Amino acid sequence: MKILTISDVESDRYYNYYTPGKFDGVDLILSCGDLKRSYLDFCVTMSGKPLVYVLGNHDEALLKEPAGGCISAEDRITVVNGIRILGLGGSYRYNDGQCMYTEQEMKHRIRKLWLQLRKYGGFDILLTHAPARGINDTDTLSHRGFECFRELMDKYHPKYFVHGHIHMNYGMNIPRVTQYGETAVINACGDYLFEY
Repeated sequence: MKILTISDVESDRYYNYYTPGKFDGVDLILSCGDLKRSYLDFCVTMSGKPLVYVLGNHDEALLKEPAGGCISAEDRITVVNGIRILGLGGSYRYNDGQCMYTEQEMKHRIRKLWLQLRKYGGFDILLTHAPARGINDTDTLSHRGFECFRELMDKYHPKYFVHGHIHMNYGMNIPRVTQYGETAVINACGDYLFEY
């Protein structure tokens, strides 16, 4: 199964310079946030494939009006094509935005998922906006990762952890894919296609 990840920056390849067939071979689209509703609507419409998303730290508009035809994975496990996707959007709190959380607030969101985690026996993909602490994040509050995401990976060993928020052009030589234990960590900024 081919999965297209998108986040933070609209991809010219799939949007401005779109031509029929660009989404051929894509089975599922995962969005890690901070993309306009119109972009998500375009991707799900032109691909004809499921698009699962979480919110970025700048996605207050999607709180009021969700993306049409797309599946929000916020604070739940969503199963698509047999793949269990756990969604936790937002970033580390650096101001009073609606899609920002302290470490304790994110831990509380995860604790509320215990019944779903038990019901589904874990998850295959952790889909977030922010990275995990110490894996492709920075020391600034605005781009700090969450410790509790590492704890989730340590406990459930998902195949993939897909996040956004850390732009590839920040000049920090952030790798696109990093291995953390049994989990492949993918920075989805812009677009990235991988085989599940």
